[in-house]
Amino acid sequence: MSFAELHALSNYSFLRGASHPEELVATAAAMGYQAIAITDECSYAGLAKAHMAAKEHGITLIVGSEFQLEEGLKLILLAPDRAAYGQLSALITKLRRRAPKGTYRAVLDDFRWGLSDCLVIWPVNAAEHAASNDISSLVKQGQTLIETLKNRSDAPRLWLSLELFRGDDDLHRTAIALTLSSRLRLPVVATNDVHLHVPGRQPLQDVLTATRHKCSVAELGRAGFANAERCLRPLDELLKLYPPEMLQESLRIAERCTFSMDELRYEYPRDLVPAHLSAADYLRQLTMAGAAERWPSGVPAETLDLIERELALISELSYEYYFLTVQDIVQFARGRSILCQGRGSAANSAVCYCLHVTEVDPSRMHVLFERFISKERAEPPDIDVDFEHERREEVIQYIYKRYGRDRAALAATLITYRPKSAIRDVGKALGMDQDLVDLLARSLSWWDKPEVLAERLRSAGVDPESPFIERFVYLVNEILGFPRHLSQHVGGFVISQGPLSQLVPVENAAMEERTVIQWDKDDLESLGLLKVDVLALGMLTAIRKTLQAVEALRGRRMRVSDIPAEDAKTYEMLQRGDSVGVFQVESRAQMAMLPRLRPACFYDLVIEVAIVRPGPIQGDMVHPYLRRRQGLEPVTYSSDGVRRVLERTLGVPIFQEQVIELAMVAAGFSAGEADQLRRAMAAWKRRGGLGHFERKLIDGMLERGHDRGFAERVFNQIKGFGEYGFPESHAASFALLVYISAWLKRHEPAAFYMGLLNSLPMGFYSPSQIIQDARRHRIEVRPVDVTVSDWHHTLEDCGRKQPALRLGLRLVKGLQQTAGERIVSARRQKPFADVQALTSRGGADRQTLEFLARSGALAALAGHRYQAHWNVAAVKQP
Repeated sequence: MSFAELHALSNYSFLRGASHPEELVATAAAMGYQAIAITDECSYAGLAKAHMAAKEHGITLIVGSEFQLEEGLKLILLAPDRAAYGQLSALITKLRRRAPKGTYRAVLDDFRWGLSDCLVIWPVNAAEHAASNDISSLVKQGQTLIETLKNRSDAPRLWLSLELFRGDDDLHRTAIALTLSSRLRLPVVATNDVHLHVPGRQPLQDVLTATRHKCSVAELGRAGFANAERCLRPLDELLKLYPPEMLQESLRIAERCTFSMDELRYEYPRDLVPAHLSAADYLRQLTMAGAAERWPSGVPAETLDLIERELALISELSYEYYFLTVQDIVQFARGRSILCQGRGSAANSAVCYCLHVTEVDPSRMHVLFERFISKERAEPPDIDVDFEHERREEVIQYIYKRYGRDRAALAATLITYRPKSAIRDVGKALGMDQDLVDLLARSLSWWDKPEVLAERLRSAGVDPESPFIERFVYLVNEILGFPRHLSQHVGGFVISQGPLSQLVPVENAAMEERTVIQWDKDDLESLGLLKVDVLALGMLTAIRKTLQAVEALRGRRMRVSDIPAEDAKTYEMLQRGDSVGVFQVESRAQMAMLPRLRPACFYDLVIEVAIVRPGPIQGDMVHPYLRRRQGLEPVTYSSDGVRRVLERTLGVPIFQEQVIELAMVAAGFSAGEADQLRRAMAAWKRRGGLGHFERKLIDGMLERGHDRGFAERVFNQIKGFGEYGFPESHAASFALLVYISAWLKRHEPAAFYMGLLNSLPMGFYSPSQIIQDARRHRIEVRPVDVTVSDWHHTLEDCGRKQPALRLGLRLVKGLQQTAGERIVSARRQKPFADVQALTSRGGADRQTLEFLARSGALAALAGHRYQAHWNVAAVKQP
């Protein structure tokens, strides 16, 4: 006798379920269940992870969702096929979109239309607290439900479910279910309202419930569960609880549910392509037109061959629409003079260079396109496009307008419990002293290891070995990595050909005019779905403003492509560590590394960007690379395969891709195993999961003749990458911005500092530090002056090659932009003769005048700051 669990909630039913979807699926498979339905409350959020686990463990996953209706009914809907999956997804979208973020609102009438293919289960025990459990009122509810669902086929579509938890009301629950079954002529199926994969998770479930109800566990009362029976139970226990026919009914329902998440087919918008062309022809047309712009005197034969190979691979994998979608967004930005730069796998290719998605010339990089779009691993391409941070919203709104809100939405970001939030919520739930909880939370950093908590407790005067504190520490460690809620991704857009809600539910974000899907980027990757990352980068804003200033200063058009490559003076500046304000290499650690690495070409900058990162540092890769670069240590390779992977970095793995390739070349990992390793690398800080790779990786390297020290260093680097892995493709795109910003600082310093100051806040440095660096570079810096300063910083002719930098009113602490711009507008009509004119014509109130006086901006009208304060005090308001 087997069984199919049709009502199980994971921890994606936030603060309700106490087990990961993977845990539920794996445990059900181990217990011999035939299938399990993940039915999170009005949500598909946990389905992607459950699907991957079901494929791994060989158990059928049934897609479903639970709904609590305003009429008091609780319903479970299951999707037996693709049509039902889309109907259920659209229902979740409708219920979520009508309510604030994180909530939904459902009424019985919502289930009247559009759900003809879904199966419905009514857990009758949901009405157990109704007054006197009046059977007649339950019968009426059932009749109303049957009428609402209007079964249009002979096959049953509505079931009653019986859920027993070894409580004193089990007999009563059974009597209600059988009576309703007889009167309504509905079959009864056994379900278990699963919240846990094992009974041992019940204490954590109590903590989550207390957090949801904003009380302590001791105060929960009937809001909590009486025991730990809402778990996956062995088959022999289920046979003792339920009649065999109710268990058998679960299998009959499961047999009708043939849908698999593998059936999802994602189509990019096809209206980008002219009617008379195929997608492949149109992509080729745009690519060749771009190539003619990039190489006006003719495309080099080697580059043309590279373009052809890339186009052939894109066509073979049917990714034309993805590249066309990215090109369309970038084309919009270019038309609005919004600077952008693509990065990521597939971005640093000849095709993307021709489409103006990236400015990284493929001739400056020796990166194989096939490594980024892999036929063997069947990975979708991933292109992140950075836009000016002040103008990215224009791009986002264009996407919504271009494709409509029913076809475009942001990916979700899963907010999980970290040490601080775990300590606060568990501490409150256990009724601990709030001052102690706050002290512990403040003393921990997100990167601290779990064992650090015991040290912090001891230093706070608490015995970490007392039974109560041991339970507290145990629960804190258990809850780490648990989902807390969904937030919006910083810019990952999912855009579809048809309504997106047929693919994945869409819900409101906290920000106005934003919608998000219920899957995060890892889920999208697992299911093979594509997204376009529309990200914000402050340095692009600074570069655009700098280029505009250079154009005005030199009287000629200046674009990024006009900046000459491999300028020796720029590299000399970087070799001195003179990099305040330069993108990515302005931190103290980077400044210390520059004179040691001494970058002399573009690829050196690629390595410079990637080497000061946790992966190479923790893996002890930095010093060996520097010694080999300086000729103090021989460059050796343990095999030809390792040479191919590491030759460009002198035998030392620096980039994330190299670590993955090493696992395949040096340790014998298959492509699939290497992909699993990559996913585990990204998630191990939150959930662990690298342990079982360690033995396989090290043993595989030893078997193939590699040194144990090398093998252990590679594994340490994998751990160091964690969530901070830096791929070579990203490093190359960032290196280009390093070079551009460094060139501008070296050759147009006044314009560079102005662009940087006008783009703050961004980067490491305050305005004061940037101004000090400008003075060190012999740029005349003129103070804020209400008689000449604009709101933004400007350049003024001073008779030298580099103009003077006039500080703008935006630097005045406390001054509102609207007030500053009113003053500038009034001054342009007629210069100010005295402080009184600022009020009478510039609309400045007493507070604004005080801000200006304090900053010294009134010096030209009222003398030094003290005199300016007296003058301001004498001004009468009109």
